Amino acid sequence: MRGGSTLVFLIILTVAGIMVLAATEPWVLYEGRDRLGRFLAPYFPTFRQAVQPERPPLSERLAARRMVLGAPAFLRIHKTQSELEVWLKAGPRFELFETYDICRWSGDLGPKLREGDGQAPEGFYPVTRRQLNPNSAHHLAFNLGYPNAYDRAKGRTGSALMVHGGCSSIGCYAMTDRGIDDVYALVEAALANGQGSVPVLVLPFRMSEAALAEADGTAWGEFWRDLAVADRLFDEQRLPPAASVCGGRYVFGSAPGPGCRAVTGW
Repeated sequence: MRGGSTLVFLIILTVAGIMVLAATEPWVLYEGRDRLGRFLAPYFPTFRQAVQPERPPLSERLAARRMVLGAPAFLRIHKTQSELEVWLKAGPRFELFETYDICRWSGDLGPKLREGDGQAPEGFYPVTRRQLNPNSAHHLAFNLGYPNAYDRAKGRTGSALMVHGGCSSIGCYAMTDRGIDDVYALVEAALANGQGSVPVLVLPFRMSEAALAEADGTAWGEFWRDLAVADRLFDEQRLPPAASVCGGRYVFGSAPGPGCRAVTGW
């Protein structure tokens, strides 16, 4: 093979490899692109467009919202929109601090059913200090606590379902390293400051009546209607609702009654 042909072959092979890697591991398009852009920008100014904009430090963004690190936290995830909201208590109620992009979640809309199905869970998951993992292979992580009391009542199985850094997912919510730096710090500080658990409400989509009506009659329509009660209570009160399992269904907004079991973290 001549030198020119060899060079063309190597270029094609390299481009194909990058395309395959980007399709299977979007980290290349997020963290990797950002780091490569920062390395090359001093030498090739056009690479600055690949760099993620710098954000002020977390402490400054909190101060701008008159919020503090260590305030009680509540997280809400919308799968379809690939977003994670962080709410912090400011005064008597919770206020939205920031909404973070989810780089990747796996599976389809609907809850996780069994070990190995690759499905990211949906439901209500309190996170305690025991569920934090500062030494994760994905930079930082916290375990959602799946299966919780509801999942166990349904006979569902699975383990190690996380919110973590990076951009790969087998049943987890991957936030990129930059994203999880913030989210983990806010959750960890809230727990260290006395919050018993940080509730995480994982929803399939924004729970509008139109979206719920479209889902009525599907396999998960009733389940999503139950989760919508928690979503509505939070929107109305700006306080995370109590959650329990009664007769195999989520019940929100009241203490567990006879035969019911509270949904708790580890």
